[in-house]
Amino acid sequence: QVHLAESGGGLVQPGGSLRLSCQVSGDIFSYYAWGWFRQAPGKERELVAAISRPGGGTYYRDSVKGRFTISRDNDKNTVYLQMNSLRPEDTAVYYCNSGDTITQIRQKSSAGGFESWGQGTQVTVSS
Repeated sequence: QVHLAESGGGLVQPGGSLRLSCQVSGDIFSYYAWGWFRQAPGKERELVAAISRPGGGTYYRDSVKGRFTISRDNDKNTVYLQMNSLRPEDTAVYYCNSGDTITQIRQKSSAGGFESWGQGTQVTVSS
């Protein structure tokens, strides 16, 4: 079973930055596209960003475009989310998960199609 270990969250003031990491166990990392998701209290989990298998293609939800950057390191089995210009509305628990393609990640996100999740990492943006 694949183990997802998200880290890098914390408390940051508005306008600040954080870099999240998701390390994936096993040898399957490079075969999949990966996405970052978040869930705020009382809200549904939503897809924030995704990156394709070779890493050349990306997707961002409108509210984070120009502020967040997703990247991956296939040698380290890790996907990253660089978050700049953070806003209070970015406060949430952040998770990673995978799919065959960015399109499949988006489809699975809409349909609640992921079987399991890691523990997530809490991001709190507050003054």
